[in-house]
Amino acid sequence: MLPLFPLGAVLYPGMLLPLHIFEERYRQLVRDLLDGPDPRRFGVIAIRKGRETGIDGVHSLYEVGCIATLRRVEQHADGRFDLITVGTQRFKLVSLDETRPYLQGEVEVLDDDVTDQVAAAPVVRTVQTAFRGYLDALSFIVAAAMIIDLTERQGLLGEPDTLRRLNMQRALLSRETAMLRTTTSRPAPDLRNTPYNPN
Repeated sequence: MLPLFPLGAVLYPGMLLPLHIFEERYRQLVRDLLDGPDPRRFGVIAIRKGRETGIDGVHSLYEVGCIATLRRVEQHADGRFDLITVGTQRFKLVSLDETRPYLQGEVEVLDDDVTDQVAAAPVVRTVQTAFRGYLDALSFIVAAAMIIDLTERQGLLGEPDTLRRLNMQRALLSRETAMLRTTTSRPAPDLRNTPYNPN
């Protein structure tokens, strides 16, 4: 039996999932986890139909989810929590239990098939190549969409390493976002009574 956290997102094994816990039912879930033994685990399962807020809002859940293990918990004075969790194992939802403020589920842990490493190697290489191509395409789409100087655009185009290009873009996006927030926070000028200029 696992406490469940329905989300409009999918968690995979090995992925980090930060969560900000503010609803009372999920605060209770975290308190119950903290009162229990290690490992402190709950199930993250995607919502097929409905919404994240309120058990009544969840009309349908997907059958397969992922177990999340608490790695870091920060409790705020007002009772909210910030969590860092990591996905560990997949599970299949067998039945739901609604007797607590939050959902619980009877689950069956799913083991990954033992893969023949030799047979999988060519497929792994193909997927790695395809993923590098995907990252390349993504990084160029981001570069094209940003409003930056020509020299910065050219620098992104000339950068041969995709990871470095993405890190450059992250820094540029942070800078540009901060600038946009600063410039758009001022009131717009009243242009109704200014002379018309065709330029």
